[in-house]
Amino acid sequence: MRKSIGLIIFACVLSGFCSDVQAQSKRRIIQLSGFVSDSVNVLPGVHIYVPKAGRGTSTSPAGFFSMPVLEGDSVVISSIGYHRQHYIVPNAAPDNLTIVIEMVSDVTYLREVQIMPFPTEEVFKEAVLALNIPMDNGIDQKNINAELIALMLKTTPMDGAANYKYYMDQWSTSAADRFQPRTNPFLNPFNWAKFIRDLKQNKKN
Repeated sequence: MRKSIGLIIFACVLSGFCSDVQAQSKRRIIQLSGFVSDSVNVLPGVHIYVPKAGRGTSTSPAGFFSMPVLEGDSVVISSIGYHRQHYIVPNAAPDNLTIVIEMVSDVTYLREVQIMPFPTEEVFKEAVLALNIPMDNGIDQKNINAELIALMLKTTPMDGAANYKYYMDQWSTSAADRFQPRTNPFLNPFNWAKFIRDLKQNKKN
């Protein structure tokens, strides 16, 4: 008895499924085309799809789209920043259907922010002091000594940016002096005269 009831239920479900498939196969295929825009410009990249069937496409840079649909399909048109819209393909639609869809902006209003300025500088100072902010920033005064900073600048090696700048300066200088004569400072008599003069002054001192 139970087997017969189960077979009857299975047969009813199968017949219903077959009838649905047959009804869907009888639905005409329609080529749905159109343009999507807002109140001013066409909208590229808008998604047009039929969720139940898994078919879809996107609008071109000119806002145009074209895709096959069936009679009675519910087409969803969605894009970020706009309200989602729905279009149902009519049963008496021609084989080539063209529509124009105007999207509506989805504006999100934020809560109002009130800026309360201080009326005077004294009131502002009192408000800052009331926060009890520690004035000690944790920096040792020895580390900001002028002589120590100058020594660090002289002895600290160049980083990547400084090396790149130095290389580019050398490259630009060599490109500019490509056709200039090369001089040897050891053969310059003025350099030798300056060198001898400095030696004499050092001996006197």
